[in-house]
Amino acid sequence: MSNNFLTDDFLLHTPMARTLYHEHAKGMPIYDYHCHLPVDEIASNRSFENLTQVWLSGDHYKWRAMRANGVSERLITGVASDWDKFEAWAATVPDTLRNPLYHWTHMELKRPFGVTTLLGPDTARDVYDTCGAMLQQPEFSTRGLFKQMNVKVVCTTDDPVDSLEHHIAMRSGDDFGTKVYPAFRPDMGMAVDRPEAFNAWVDRLEVASGIDCTDFDSYMNALRQRHDFFHEQGCRLSDHGLERAYADDFTAKEIADIFDRVRSGSVLAEGDVHKFWSCMLLEFARMDAAKGWVQQFHMGALRGVNTRLLNQLGPDTGFDSIGDFEMAKPLGAFLDKLDQTNELTKTILYNLNPRDNDLFATMIGDFQDGSVPGKMQYGSGWWFLDQKTGMIDQLNSLSNMGLLSRFIGMLTDSRSFLSYPRHEYFRRILCGLLGEDVANGELPDDVEMLGAMVRNICWENAVGYFDMDV
Repeated sequence: MSNNFLTDDFLLHTPMARTLYHEHAKGMPIYDYHCHLPVDEIASNRSFENLTQVWLSGDHYKWRAMRANGVSERLITGVASDWDKFEAWAATVPDTLRNPLYHWTHMELKRPFGVTTLLGPDTARDVYDTCGAMLQQPEFSTRGLFKQMNVKVVCTTDDPVDSLEHHIAMRSGDDFGTKVYPAFRPDMGMAVDRPEAFNAWVDRLEVASGIDCTDFDSYMNALRQRHDFFHEQGCRLSDHGLERAYADDFTAKEIADIFDRVRSGSVLAEGDVHKFWSCMLLEFARMDAAKGWVQQFHMGALRGVNTRLLNQLGPDTGFDSIGDFEMAKPLGAFLDKLDQTNELTKTILYNLNPRDNDLFATMIGDFQDGSVPGKMQYGSGWWFLDQKTGMIDQLNSLSNMGLLSRFIGMLTDSRSFLSYPRHEYFRRILCGLLGEDVANGELPDDVEMLGAMVRNICWENAVGYFDMDV
């Protein structure tokens, strides 16, 4: 690796930045309160045969870059061998310069593998073999990687119909140093715009809950039963993937009729779909509030844009983009409906379109009520925004419009067990930003005050915010 690339002081350009990172941020544990890691692989303590399995499988960030570089789908998600896929990725890496993948790739080789070689066609075989040999060691299993990266809490993403069998097994097993909790992701419970998929999911809900969903009331009873079950298994947060919030007016009779029609296979008009979504968002939020959960809303993704490749490869394979939906008015109305009845629980809002940064940062301020420090959170840079510019812009918007000091910090939002250097990336960017302010005379040269703020953002604020044992 070149002498000035990815050194110990990477992204730390001032003395204060270096002090804040090395003495305050670097050693803090990781609280990963939102990810898509496969829980069965944590429960079984899976070991990986090679870098392709642990690094490329399911990573649509890398897949998009490879497609842009002219790589055949056979070498991305197709039937090619693990080595051929890795070789194709290694050949792509030199062409990712200035894409965050170039940073992440080499950070993930450096930690946990200790590999400082720049990845490219000429180094691919050596890197593959070196890391492959390490992956056979116990400290490179899923749980071993958690320990190496000092990951203390992981919240997976789980469908309400999931059995949570792997979570239950881990809760009754030996303590391996990382607490793993489920998170309630009920997106399919709103999917009345896709009657066939929704009805198949309701059939699964009936089996999971033991309740026949003959009408909307019994449907809600089944969902509440699953919400109760998740709570019993340690779940304390929900997550919702939405284009935007919905707050249309509706009556109980309208919702009951909409449910009956979609269960009979009818295709709904857009207005009825939006009424049902508005109802379900309120119902899920009220369940969360009654139990003191945290609710998360990821908003702004335009999904499945490429119909041909979506049909060929399925969802979450790299064919989604930033959307430009109306945000402020429906989001404000939704949160206000909950606040009026004192049913607005702790809430994290994530935007995908950077135009909405200040909008979201000001929206949380409308509903801070003094009951909990940082009750309303403007979530970290998400998906297309979890890169250097996106993180800095999110930190600046939150600083300008709210209290950065109450921020609960970074998450991985990843399907890869090698993604934890993203927390290091965030921490370096945070410390770099504060260090520059000190150098410019915009913040006091007070390492104790700033160091406490950094430790809080990296770990302590999340510990206090989420009602989960660490």
